[in-house]
Amino acid sequence: MPPAKMHAHEADIDTPLVRRLLAAQFPDWAHLAVEPVESSGTVNAIYRLGDDMAVRLPRIEGGVEDVQREVLHLPRLAASLPVAIPAPLGQGEPGEGFLWPWYVYRWLEGENPAVGEVVEPGLFAADLAEFVMALQRVDPAGAPAAYRSGPLAPRDADTREAIAQLHGVIDTDAATAAWDAALRAPRWDGPPVWVHADLQPGNLLTTGGRLSAVIDFGCMGHGEPAVDLITAWSLLTADARETFRTALGVDGATWARGRGWALSIALIELPYYRTRNATVAKIARHVIEEVLADHAEVNR
Repeated sequence: MPPAKMHAHEADIDTPLVRRLLAAQFPDWAHLAVEPVESSGTVNAIYRLGDDMAVRLPRIEGGVEDVQREVLHLPRLAASLPVAIPAPLGQGEPGEGFLWPWYVYRWLEGENPAVGEVVEPGLFAADLAEFVMALQRVDPAGAPAAYRSGPLAPRDADTREAIAQLHGVIDTDAATAAWDAALRAPRWDGPPVWVHADLQPGNLLTTGGRLSAVIDFGCMGHGEPAVDLITAWSLLTADARETFRTALGVDGATWARGRGWALSIALIELPYYRTRNATVAKIARHVIEEVLADHAEVNR
């Protein structure tokens, strides 16, 4: 079965298309098995190619630049990071009715961590912190601006619109109060650092309960570090969240902005994906619940 469509103007992508593209452009790989990969990803369709490769095709035009950004910068980052990241192996050109560039990557083994079911949350939190710190230590010279890179204020209108759309679905009064509090946090005044900017559960792989790889760097670039704290509310228990924060040495203002980033992203995703992607919607709802509980505890 081809991956289900989630967006207007999404490309028609299926296994026969992938086979045709490979036969025309990478004939040495055309004999390998091609299987669609179930993924919570919303921008790219993934097909496993043989045992150790994957084909990645943008679903929408907006995803084309994201993958090109990866191909340019991932080789530079790989040597500095403590876990595996995608390794581009080849770039395909538009063809066979597909309008955009597409790519072949090295296959990375592992499982996406399940929300609320991390086996060793403390160790996993330490792994996440190690990855974030290593990424921040890479020289950001030449990095593009991250997709999520600036202050929270420009997200205000979209976040409040999402809250209004979720009336009767979540506690909109509590969400508004938590969002207002995040907007009051002092702005980042330090230098920009490398950020992944989308550390969602679907972009993390685990082996034996430990972080083994981070994928989908399409939002990456230079920005302020709070955006890479969002994973604290999507996957970590309260205790593990504190482990993560302590390991990173995060100050109160940055932590508050990170909570705001997590809330805003989840609020905007939930109404859009409620009927389009059940996994993304489930994660978004979980994040909202965790952020609101955390905000309530802080303000007790």
